[in-house]
Amino acid sequence: MINTLFISGLAASPEVVATAEKGSAISTMTNMLGGLIVVLVIIFVLAYIVKRLNLAPSSHGVLKTLAVMPLGQREKIVLLEVDGQQYLLGVTAQQVQVIDKLSSPIKVETESFADRLRQAKGKQV
Repeated sequence: MINTLFISGLAASPEVVATAEKGSAISTMTNMLGGLIVVLVIIFVLAYIVKRLNLAPSSHGVLKTLAVMPLGQREKIVLLEVDGQQYLLGVTAQQVQVIDKLSSPIKVETESFADRLRQAKGKQV
């Protein structure tokens, strides 16, 4: 019985073939793990961009957030609509306070995702 195998036309022992296959498996696993890490990083970066640029709609229910204006790191003013009535809220890390109940509603222009994306791309250039 012959104890050698041929790899690319050269004679090799079974130990060399097993080592080559083990190295190939480790290389394949490393490439697959690297690809997975790259995909996960891309997902987290895109999620951060969507959150940072407020590209996702904020609400579809009874409460609608019409506008948000940051005032500081943890402070903001929020224009909220409930059942056709608009409220101006002050939001801090400790509390939410009604600033005013608006007697006449403010019309807020809604932009499509494509418009907001073009606007964000224009700011980067």
